[in-house]
Amino acid sequence: MMKLAIATLTSLALTTSLVQAQQVYTGGDDLPTNPLACDGTPGTATPMDYDGGTPTNAPDRAGQTLTVVDVPKLVGIGYFAATTQGIMEAAAELNMNATTDGPTRANIDDQITLIDNYITSGVDGILFAANDPVAIAPVLRRALEAGINVVGYDANSEPDARQWFVNQAEFNGIGKAMIDQLAAEIGEDGAFAIVTSTFTTPNQARWISEMAAYQAECYPNMRWLETVEAQEDNILSFNQANTLINKYGDELDGIAGMTSVATPAAADAVTQAGQCGNIAVVGLATPNAMRPYIEADCVKSAVLWNPIDLGYAAAYVLRAAADGTLNPGDTSVEAGRLGELQVINGSEVLLGAPFVFTADNIADFDF
Repeated sequence: MMKLAIATLTSLALTTSLVQAQQVYTGGDDLPTNPLACDGTPGTATPMDYDGGTPTNAPDRAGQTLTVVDVPKLVGIGYFAATTQGIMEAAAELNMNATTDGPTRANIDDQITLIDNYITSGVDGILFAANDPVAIAPVLRRALEAGINVVGYDANSEPDARQWFVNQAEFNGIGKAMIDQLAAEIGEDGAFAIVTSTFTTPNQARWISEMAAYQAECYPNMRWLETVEAQEDNILSFNQANTLINKYGDELDGIAGMTSVATPAAADAVTQAGQCGNIAVVGLATPNAMRPYIEADCVKSAVLWNPIDLGYAAAYVLRAAADGTLNPGDTSVEAGRLGELQVINGSEVLLGAPFVFTADNIADFDF
């Protein structure tokens, strides 16, 4: 009887361990996913009604000089320096006075305080990249109630808390690009981990959820070991990547970085650990940050879009919203040198497909 009890407990322990191993928390969200086809067949978008907000009693701003504040997740990193550059380029074309004023760390409370202050001081428009989609929504709704035009980019809020959101790439497109690159480098049965900023950062949570769905469908033998948070902090990102390297040893085939900080930090950790060629690093990052690792052949690729274009597009969308040339139900918007951008998902403007930087093309970019 004792042997039977011990055997039963052992079996339960093994079963529990297996279930836990199969339910590795990915750091994604609980929203429905829409993985793209494994063979690359383009997805089809389902038309949706406008679900954004509307400024209350907004004055007629058509053709008027706009005073606009840009509040990114944080300042002081290359990625948001690039979006600011794009905003300023567009502002020079659009009769717009724009300034960037973000927190020095990716902190939602600091971001809310900044936006609140600009509502009080009075601006015509607010551009933002949210650190938390839910927490930022009330202050953005206050901006709309004050008659301010509100447009998001990079990281969304709840839809009704802004008018439009400029999406750098569709979430399932990023998910496919990331997993396809990982599979190409670590094999279809390789094991990988993720370094993200926080589990609540909206765009990264969506990308990770779509990565999980696409990987399960198209590369079912790949193993997802762990997802760790590192804020948008270079030292913490390096330490988290280093911890993964030490924790999993030979089991770890690849690291996916979900931020422009985490990816080069992971590449640095792999380099310093002497694991170039053994542990692949794939992730979202600016080409300037990844150039040393790609040119040294420690990293094969980085996935991104042009953040200068993203900021540029966001400013054009805000101008169009303020002028009344972009309205609910429209299917496209003109965006200067970017041409005509498509409206998707009711109230999102799509910048375009993700881009893969490699040794063959990275020298062509400087941001």
